[in-house]
Amino acid sequence: MTEPDVTMARIGQGVELGRRGEREAARKLFSELWEEIGVTGDPLHRCALAHWMADVQDEVKEELLWDLRALEAADLVTDERARQAGVAGPVSGFYPSLHLNLGDAYRRLGDLDRARDHLERGRAAVGALGDDGYGQMIRQGLDRLAGRLSAF
Repeated sequence: MTEPDVTMARIGQGVELGRRGEREAARKLFSELWEEIGVTGDPLHRCALAHWMADVQDEVKEELLWDLRALEAADLVTDERARQAGVAGPVSGFYPSLHLNLGDAYRRLGDLDRARDHLERGRAAVGALGDDGYGQMIRQGLDRLAGRLSAF
């Protein structure tokens, strides 16, 4: 049996703060965790933290910075490490969402070429998603992004 992952639990607390609209409190908790983890800490922790930190940013440039950190860390996460943390699927399932977020941030910043690149990378990775609510949500997000980009 695996020991509970205290860091992932604390990230979950920040996620809940963000979902309740307590964005500043979530940013504060995530910032404290980022300081503890460091830029060379566990890639799974860095990926999850950066992914959720992006969601509570007020500025798109800051959101993009955190999304890029999440993608960089994801490249270092192994399936075994993800399984240890209780992640149900392979790490390849992280990429559609990460690319969706990056594509949308680049779109909002007006960098349409990079937005389209991440849209295509996200679409290329959707095969790793299940045919469940989460997979459908990400696919729909990619479709919405494609629609927004087609206007340009």
